[in-house]
Amino acid sequence: MSAPAYTVRVAEDPADREACFAVRKEVFVAEQGVPPEIEYDAYDADAVHVLAVREDGLPLGTGRLLYGEAAAAKTGGDPLVGSLGRLAVTKEARGLGVGAALVRAIEDAARVRRLTAVDLHAQTHALGFYERLGYVAYGSEFPDAGIPHRAMRRALTR
Repeated sequence: MSAPAYTVRVAEDPADREACFAVRKEVFVAEQGVPPEIEYDAYDADAVHVLAVREDGLPLGTGRLLYGEAAAAKTGGDPLVGSLGRLAVTKEARGLGVGAALVRAIEDAARVRRLTAVDLHAQTHALGFYERLGYVAYGSEFPDAGIPHRAMRRALTR
């Protein structure tokens, strides 16, 4: 079996961060019509960003982890629960396992920070994707950027 044609890593340097923001702009702003002024927020500065890149360096996907105080408003205030968000995969990379690899990388980053669970706000069309990764929906549907969402959580094992 051959190695995947992409790698996933924590975005450590400014170039990686810019690649993450470019994927988000392509997917959320251009494709889904999310206004840029709500796509990028103050949480981006301290979040853990992960990036999937093709062997030639082309960015394929991204996601971020909020933890501590930054995650509190999204997780019910539990300091041991992180918040997965801004998960985006480019059209050309969908169906290659990039989204699942990004979720697992975010969960790994959460474990490093000794978190016990990860919450997320899933677009309702993506509920099945997250359910296959072990997330369980809770609460009522709600709009975010005009798109229907549900809250979901997955307990992490060490």
